[in-house]
Amino acid sequence: MTTQWDADSPIYIQLYQQVIERIMDGNIKEGEALPSVRAVAAEYRLNPITISKAYQMLQDEEIVEKQRGKGLFVLDGAQETVLERERDNFLSNKWPVVLQQITRLNLSVEQLLKPLKENQL
Repeated sequence: MTTQWDADSPIYIQLYQQVIERIMDGNIKEGEALPSVRAVAAEYRLNPITISKAYQMLQDEEIVEKQRGKGLFVLDGAQETVLERERDNFLSNKWPVVLQQITRLNLSVEQLLKPLKENQL
């Protein structure tokens, strides 16, 4: 996780998003334990309540579950759940803005795919 915090967003939201991204990328696997609240608080010099808020959001969304005496663990199927939700969010909220910009700039499919093709060579 990062120690660079965006001043425009609460830190607990940023922590939450970092965990979501790490699950999507497979850096935190299903069945794997999240670092303890105390460990994260100490490592990043944050108030434990901040970490608890982020972790509570993950529990509320059924991405992780608390195992009494053991900690928080990523649930089976969490990666697909998160990917599906993030895809839906992108297509509903971000893609229309991107598409509008593509149209405004009169970009062709070839122009958009050129960087991908160049990286494959």
